[in-house]
Amino acid sequence: MNRKNIFILLLFSLTGCSSLLPHSDSTTISPWKSYEEVQKTFDKIHPHQSHLEDLKKLHLMPGENPNIAILNYSDVLRRFIPSPSVNANDLDAGVQECILAKQECTGYELNQSTLKKKRYGNFWADLLNFKRKTDIVGWKFHGVILLKKDLVIYKLTGGEPSIHEFEESRNPLGPLQGFGEAAVIAH
Repeated sequence: MNRKNIFILLLFSLTGCSSLLPHSDSTTISPWKSYEEVQKTFDKIHPHQSHLEDLKKLHLMPGENPNIAILNYSDVLRRFIPSPSVNANDLDAGVQECILAKQECTGYELNQSTLKKKRYGNFWADLLNFKRKTDIVGWKFHGVILLKKDLVIYKLTGGEPSIHEFEESRNPLGPLQGFGEAAVIAH
């Protein structure tokens, strides 16, 4: 039996093996395993009561915990006053206080997420790019903390506690679907 026949035999023996379909996990490294855990941590922060030391105890320090961005005065302005049509007087009192404090104000922005993608369906339709189905589950959390010197003056949280999406793509021409587009781009 030659190599070509062995390869064809091997491929036919895998028919319907959806376990061979790809899957991926995308997780932000952090001490939290769920949206609820991060939210509980943020619930312990109280504007005009919590201090920088409290944030350290909660593992909310850039450098100690990945994916926490440091916001300077300019970043805060861009986030909360994105255009001249936004009136600073309409903002939360803590944000106004931060803007008035200028260089004495810093912010932390936390973005945490976990997404798991798993393809399912017919192995051959997926392999040959005729039909691909993907199941996506996970969560995303976003939080902003503003500090004046070492006092928390504002916090905001949001995100998606539960993500469950389905993606399906169909290509009637299978592996040839993008062939014409690629030929046009190459010229």
